[in-house]
Amino acid sequence: MTERKTYPGRCHCGAVTFEVTSDFGALGVCNCSICSRLGWVMQTVSESDFKLLGGGECLSTYRFNTRMFAHQFCRICGIESFARGEGSDGKIVYTINTACLTGFPDIERTSVRHWDGRSW
Repeated sequence: MTERKTYPGRCHCGAVTFEVTSDFGALGVCNCSICSRLGWVMQTVSESDFKLLGGGECLSTYRFNTRMFAHQFCRICGIESFARGEGSDGKIVYTINTACLTGFPDIERTSVRHWDGRSW
């Protein structure tokens, strides 16, 4: 994808809703212990490209390892739709679980960037 688009997103039960805008040009998968178990294809966006629309009171936070990212999951259905953390430049970023985006096209997993989060 090269054109910036906005997609609505949600957890499984719909309690947590959000929208994200991106060109989705840097889709990736990570082999760290949590990402490999979740099976995410993810996209990281700036704070200004993410908007929580509802359900903030339903979010629980999980941090592990370096504790850089606040993994946000719905305490009702358990789905982690996004994580919030600091990018390498110190600015807030959101990493989006693209499987939680409504209307997002199917992804060929062999075409996405892979990175070694296990070695952090």
